[in-house]
Amino acid sequence: MISKHQIKAQVQNFFPELIKIRRELHANPELSFEEVNTAKYISNLLSDWGIEHQTGVGGNGIVGLIEGKNPSSKVIALRADMDALPINEQNQVEYKSANKGIMHACGHDVHMTCLLGTAKILNENRHAFEGSVKLIFQHAEEKVPGGAIQMIEAGVLENPEPSAIFAQHVFPELEAGKAGFRSGKYMASSDEINLYITGSGGHAAMPEKNDDTVLATAQIIVALQRIVSRNSDPQIPSVLSFGQIVTNGTMNVLPEEVSVHGTFRTYDEEWREKAHQQIRETAQYTAKAFGTECEVVIDKGYPFLINNDDLTEQARSAALDYLGEENVVALKPRMTVEDFARYSHIMPACFYRLGTANYNIGITSGLHTPTFNVDEKSIETGTGLMVWIALKQLGI
Repeated sequence: MISKHQIKAQVQNFFPELIKIRRELHANPELSFEEVNTAKYISNLLSDWGIEHQTGVGGNGIVGLIEGKNPSSKVIALRADMDALPINEQNQVEYKSANKGIMHACGHDVHMTCLLGTAKILNENRHAFEGSVKLIFQHAEEKVPGGAIQMIEAGVLENPEPSAIFAQHVFPELEAGKAGFRSGKYMASSDEINLYITGSGGHAAMPEKNDDTVLATAQIIVALQRIVSRNSDPQIPSVLSFGQIVTNGTMNVLPEEVSVHGTFRTYDEEWREKAHQQIRETAQYTAKAFGTECEVVIDKGYPFLINNDDLTEQARSAALDYLGEENVVALKPRMTVEDFARYSHIMPACFYRLGTANYNIGITSGLHTPTFNVDEKSIETGTGLMVWIALKQLGI
């Protein structure tokens, strides 16, 4: 039998090494589907610690296995993502990204570090628990189609098959030392909406002789907003936003083509498919009304993320025990997306949040910003909490 006090002491002893690991990962980020050196670094650490693992799973993914007593009695999975974002870091820290234009601005360096720390501590205590723990280091969370589907297709949830899966994600809206949980639907699905409006174009001073693709584009964007504001069920959160318009026209030239790129997000699969059809029809018919044509390309992304009620309550209970009631909060639903959703539609899953902010020293920047950073004390919290959740699942 091992106590939470023993786990906390072990994490604290390993904490200086965890900081080194996090800073090494942060300084050497790699983009989605390019995590070759990141995977090598993780594999080398797992090998040094004597943890059995496979590399190249579904791409750059890594799968490790830690067997306790009676290893087939119960299997759980713990997942961390590996990729970084195409952002140029502005933080002036000694471990600033060495790869220009690439940054761990979503905290995946912290996720990997916490899972590595969890792996080491669980491996050192493998005689204290029943069952097994599968470690999933997943590539390409940030870019559709995502690494989760590739790893699933490669058999990451087989041999042995876990009964549940957990993941944690940094949360700069929450102070370091705290964690947040929410059961049920927590994060939205996501689809990339691409519109290509074409016409003859020509001199802007003679619009009667040309097709005004810019005017058509403007009307299409306005018309599409009614899909959410007038057609969706108010009980189903939905967002349709366009963030990019590209054309080669000038102030006196109507372009032959305008491309528009945006995102559609929601929490209901039936409505998701219906909205796709309405987007296609609205864009095409509106374009036709202005003498143009519109090709609609919808790249279907991740499904909505659903946290299993029972599993999430078990994880929350473990967090209350490990962190104390004052450090465990309830989360609100979000329209952001997460590739972990793939797993949540296959098996019981729990995706929870790790507080990383420190308002006293100015660590408050949001995710996906060039000044994002974390209070590194959160790594101690995240590692210990993940260990404790795993141990509680395996019946210590």
